[in-house]
Amino acid sequence: MWTWSRSPGTHSHLPDYAPSLGPVMRPMTPSILADGAVEIAPAGEIDIDSAYGIRETVAGQLAGIRPGRIELNLQHVTFIDSVGIGALVSAAQLARVSGVDLVITRPSRFVHRQLWVTGLLGLFGSPEPWDADMPVSSGI
Repeated sequence: MWTWSRSPGTHSHLPDYAPSLGPVMRPMTPSILADGAVEIAPAGEIDIDSAYGIRETVAGQLAGIRPGRIELNLQHVTFIDSVGIGALVSAAQLARVSGVDLVITRPSRFVHRQLWVTGLLGLFGSPEPWDADMPVSSGI
């Protein structure tokens, strides 16, 4: 098995860290909505580097007192890849076997398009795409 290591001071032109390739998902802090549902609102990219966080955040909510519903507010998600879609499906399955509804609210146009192309809109409550120029109705 090959391994690679670098002693301090050698190859000083190589960074000690992986540089960021773009915006990444910020840490998610769940909040409780007025009706008792839990809202999780990730932002940035949901990809191979951050997808695990979605599932684990949902699992963390299901580990304690279970809410009746978990809402994933995806209005600030700028990118999602197949690994991110897989994490959403995994989170939905985990919630379902725990007796909790998981829905997506306010998906960005990019996220909405990916869910539509993959045929998964119905799994997440058939949300309409969120547009920053649209007024927010108080009925949601």
